[in-house]
Amino acid sequence: MIGVVATIRVADGKADDFEAVFRTLSAAVRANEPGNICYQLTRSRTEPNCYKVLELYADADALKAHGASEHFKAAGPGIGACLAGRPEIEYLDGVA
Repeated sequence: MIGVVATIRVADGKADDFEAVFRTLSAAVRANEPGNICYQLTRSRTEPNCYKVLELYADADALKAHGASEHFKAAGPGIGACLAGRPEIEYLDGVA
């Protein structure tokens, strides 16, 4: 299993737009990626405009399929228009 934590900081006034784009993306991930176990957007309680995406994939092939999917590529411009900087991505290996 492979975990991903993506930290995303959104520009002031762009939270609603970001969440709308992400809702569409997460629905497509759940509907079209059988190797995706979890794809959950969360919002920080302590840092304004900071989101974390919690992702779990069955294996490296499932993670690769996610990045190559048309729905992921299609969401890029909408998400990019909301960002306050580059996302920080952390990859995790499942241990149990």
